[in-house]
Amino acid sequence: MNRVVYSHIKIIKIGYNQAGQSKKSTPAVVCKLTSPELKSRKVTVIASLKAKMIEKRELVNGFSYKFTGSDSLVDELSLFVKTERLCCAFLDFILRIKGDGSAAWLTVTGPKGTKHFISSEMEL
Repeated sequence: MNRVVYSHIKIIKIGYNQAGQSKKSTPAVVCKLTSPELKSRKVTVIASLKAKMIEKRELVNGFSYKFTGSDSLVDELSLFVKTERLCCAFLDFILRIKGDGSAAWLTVTGPKGTKHFISSEMEL
């Protein structure tokens, strides 16, 4: 027996084991932004990052993106992560910055379906 429980942060599917105890599964790959909000974000924030991207690497459960390591770009990437985690709580972020400022890597991963979400919905 399964049921879906909605919380203000993420959608969690709860099942029951044979003893009747609940067990949580992976959060659903769902963005909390409305279609107009997501469209606006694609045109502004995501378009800006795409224009500055040097390299894109496909991973099993997401993507890694290479950028220059300038202070302004590190600030932009940091702001992107801070805002994305509010609407897409299923995403995991890693920001790696070379000490000499030569490069910054943003890795975005998550549960099954994340890679498709990033490429089709976020268009990143």
